[in-house]
Amino acid sequence: MIVLGLDPGLAATGWGIIEASGNRLRHIAHGTVKTRAAEPLADRLAALYDGLETVIAAHACASAAIEEVFVNVNPQSTLKLGQARGVVMLAAARGGLPIAEYATRLVKKAIVGTGGADKAQVHAMVERLLPGTKVTGSDAADALAVAITHAHLAATARLRGGA
Repeated sequence: MIVLGLDPGLAATGWGIIEASGNRLRHIAHGTVKTRAAEPLADRLAALYDGLETVIAAHACASAAIEEVFVNVNPQSTLKLGQARGVVMLAAARGGLPIAEYATRLVKKAIVGTGGADKAQVHAMVERLLPGTKVTGSDAADALAVAITHAHLAATARLRGGA
């Protein structure tokens, strides 16, 4: 199963693609779609969609896993993040991918063992779980962590007869 993990953000959306076969994981690709803060919001959202559309078209993914939005102190930031997340979900849906959503704390717990892990710990564990992979950028590392979480939880569900 090839999984696309996504870490939504307006300035930078991380993406990571892995192949899961049983409990074996293989890194396929990762990166970040960035937008320019000086551009109008609509143009940034369009650039985000276009970037993800290109990624999805280039890889034969079976599903997408997206990190859920957390609420910021600043309501405007939360709203913009929600809009970016909507575009991320739209790109995956338009690419024909079934979408799973995971809370940030669940992803951290699945990857590091504690829901309070910091970004450096997640990054280090992602590289450990995908041997030989040098992950560039914390957004891409977070996206790969979401993909790994999905692969592990989907495998567990299959073993229990739930999927």
